[in-house]
Amino acid sequence: MDTFDIFLATPPGLEPALHREALEAGFSSATPAAGGVTIQGGWEDVWRANLVLRGANRVLVRFAEFRAFHLAQLDKRAKKLDWGAILPKGAEVRIDVTCRNSKIYHDRAARARVAGAIEHWGGKVSAEAATRIQVRIEDDLVTFSIDSSGELLHKRGYKEATGKAPLRETLAALFLRECGFAGQMPVVDPMCGSGTFVIEAARWAAGLPAAGDRSFAFESFPNFDAKRFTDLRAAITRAPVDLLFAGSDRDDGAIRGATANAKRAGVDDICRFERAAVSDLKRPDGPPGLVMVNPPYGARIGNRKLLFGLYGAFGTVLQERFAGWQLGMVTSDGGLAKATGLSLTAGPPIAFGGLSVKLYQTRL
Repeated sequence: MDTFDIFLATPPGLEPALHREALEAGFSSATPAAGGVTIQGGWEDVWRANLVLRGANRVLVRFAEFRAFHLAQLDKRAKKLDWGAILPKGAEVRIDVTCRNSKIYHDRAARARVAGAIEHWGGKVSAEAATRIQVRIEDDLVTFSIDSSGELLHKRGYKEATGKAPLRETLAALFLRECGFAGQMPVVDPMCGSGTFVIEAARWAAGLPAAGDRSFAFESFPNFDAKRFTDLRAAITRAPVDLLFAGSDRDDGAIRGATANAKRAGVDDICRFERAAVSDLKRPDGPPGLVMVNPPYGARIGNRKLLFGLYGAFGTVLQERFAGWQLGMVTSDGGLAKATGLSLTAGPPIAFGGLSVKLYQTRL
């Protein structure tokens, strides 16, 4: 396997943003697909994608593909795969199977055949295993992928304190990108919670890798070269930053948590967090930038009726104090967005925590 398909997963609706990021990161073969982006590459591209891409949820390596029209055929061909090229001997794996528009339609039966092939080779199958094999059977085409990431990539390795409804870092990075952020403007979040938008923006501006110091599933794969990966990681150095990334929140605990998160993320020198109500929000000195916010929606946190006043006050503060800035606001409630009194443009619906949210934007 010198060159193969690598699938970068992201929530539907954000594929164009991830596609732009992949191209900017040097993955010139990047092609948008349903639920993500496909690139062509080798194992070093897999490592680098996990390390540097801020918007990908997972990096999947597609290592085999064949047609199968019945379970016996699936069983026979799965046993012929070179499992030793992708898994260490005795590896424990989890198998996820989806079937769609195929003569093989029973996912449990298909999973049992794949599990039998792996056990026949010498591996072990467990629903709790950290290594995940994904099998997709669509239009009778069986595609095998291995998850090279392990834990979802929004787990950067530095966040211990979280808010009540934290936005995933991968989503935050893509929403920042959709608002035109490229690391060259200040970012303010007046409802910062655990500081996700602020910290993601600061690390981006500093040129720090998305993944921080976390580990990945591919580090246990047979072809992993620890020295090459260490060199790849070491080659990414911090850039000087003369911008300030600021967050505020009414909750003391949120401010303490965000401050601690920024320190672990290595950007506490360019991040500032303070306790303040939205009505006390002040425009920072310096050039215009981006106000990026994920306010309460009332769906899980807060009383929706009371939130109309919050959104209205927020809109008034922005109109009075942030002329020339841009707003990016994530919410599941179009009525609350309208309550800001701002002329907003809504993006496509994005699945987040069992809700459907949209990114609303405007130039102030």
